[in-house]
Amino acid sequence: MKAGKGRRDVDARLEEAAGLAEAIGVEVADRLHFRIRSPRPATLFGSGQVESIAEAVARDEAELVIVDAPITPIQQKNLETATKAKVIDRTGLILEIFGERAATAEGRLQVELAHLDYQAGRLVRSWTHLERQRGGFGFLGGPGETQIEADRRLIRDRMAKLRKELEQVTRTRALHRARRQRAPWPVIALVGYTNAGKSTLFNRLTKADVMAENLLFATLDPTMREIQLPGFDKAILSDTVGFISELPTQLVAAFRATLEEVISADLIVHVRDISHPDSDAQREDVEQVLKEIGAGGEGGAPLVEAWNKIDLLGGEEGERVKAEAARRDEVIRISALTGEGLDDLLECAAAKLSKGAKLRTVTLGASDGETIAWLHANGRIESQRTDGVETVFEVRLSDADWARLQSRQRA
Repeated sequence: MKAGKGRRDVDARLEEAAGLAEAIGVEVADRLHFRIRSPRPATLFGSGQVESIAEAVARDEAELVIVDAPITPIQQKNLETATKAKVIDRTGLILEIFGERAATAEGRLQVELAHLDYQAGRLVRSWTHLERQRGGFGFLGGPGETQIEADRRLIRDRMAKLRKELEQVTRTRALHRARRQRAPWPVIALVGYTNAGKSTLFNRLTKADVMAENLLFATLDPTMREIQLPGFDKAILSDTVGFISELPTQLVAAFRATLEEVISADLIVHVRDISHPDSDAQREDVEQVLKEIGAGGEGGAPLVEAWNKIDLLGGEEGERVKAEAARRDEVIRISALTGEGLDDLLECAAAKLSKGAKLRTVTLGASDGETIAWLHANGRIESQRTDGVETVFEVRLSDADWARLQSRQRA
C-alpha cells in the first residue's frame, strides 16, 4: 500500500512495493493507494482510510500490512490494533530483504547494524537475529517470537561491537584499494537503481555468474572482476548494491564501507532501466545517494549513463530515446541482455578514463615486440607507420604511463 506524494507514477510505485514484498516470498493479496492531505500522528491515515485497510485485511484474510512509507512506532501499534494484522513500513521491509540476501560476513554485519539502529526506538518482535548467521530479523515472525521491549543496553553494546568489526573491514578494504591503486588498473563501478540490470551487464562483460534475476535487490555484496578495455592492459569492474527511493538512512550509513568502492572508483557507470516509467525519478534517487556518500559531482570520478533495456523499447518511444541519447556524449544505449551497444560502452569508458592522456610520439624498432605489445595494452594508438626497420606510433598515454615507458626503455 502506498501513502504519500511525489512525481512518481502511482502504478509503478505500487508495482515496486509489491516487488519488494515478493522479494522475500510474501504473497500480495491486494494493493491500495491513498492520498494523504494531512498525516494523522496516531495512524498516518485518516479514519476512513484505516477502515478501508481493515476491511481489505479481513476480506483477504491477510496477516501482514506493508505501508510503503515511513511510520512511527505509535502509528505501527495503532494500525496493528485497527487491522488485527502485523504492520511494517518501507524501511522495515527493505531491512528484511537485506537480512535475507546478505551473503558475506561483512554484509551480515552491515545489515544487522542497520536493523538494530532502526529497532532502537521500537518494540522488538524477536531477538533470535542476534544469534543467527544469516536471514531475516523477525519482522515476519519466527521461532521464539515474543512481545518484549528492546533492551536498550543490549542494543548499544551489540551496535558498538558491530561498528568495531566494520571498522576493521573498512581498514582491510582500504588496504586492498591501496594495492590496486599502485597497480595500473582503473576501477569502474556499476551503480544504479535496483533491478536496472547491473548484474546482467556485469555478467555479460566479465563472463561471470553473479546472481542476476528480475528481482529487487538481487545483489547486495560487492563483486569485482577483471575486464578487457580498449587501450588498457585490463580494468576492474565492480558490481554494487542497487539503490532505491527513500533508501533507509540506516542502510546508507551501514553500507558506507561497501559504497566506498564507488567513492574510490576511477569511473562510475550509472546503469538505468530506460524502459521504466519512473526512469527519470530513479536517476534522481541514484544521484542523491551518490551525493550523500561523496561520489560523483564536481571533483568526483567521471560518470557515464548506460541506458539499459533498449530491447524493451520500440516504435516512437524507442526513436525518442535514441535521439535523446545521441545528443549527449555521456550516454550510451545498451541492452545487457542481448549485448547491443556494449562495445560502444567500453569505448566510451576507455575514452573517459584516458581523457587526461596526452598524445605522444614513440619510435620503436620493428623487432621490439614486447614494448609494442605494452603500448597497445596501456595506451590508445591513434596511428602508426613503419619503414620495415622502425615503427613510429602516435599514442595517447597518461603522465604515469609515459614515465613507465621511459623507464622501460632506459632499463
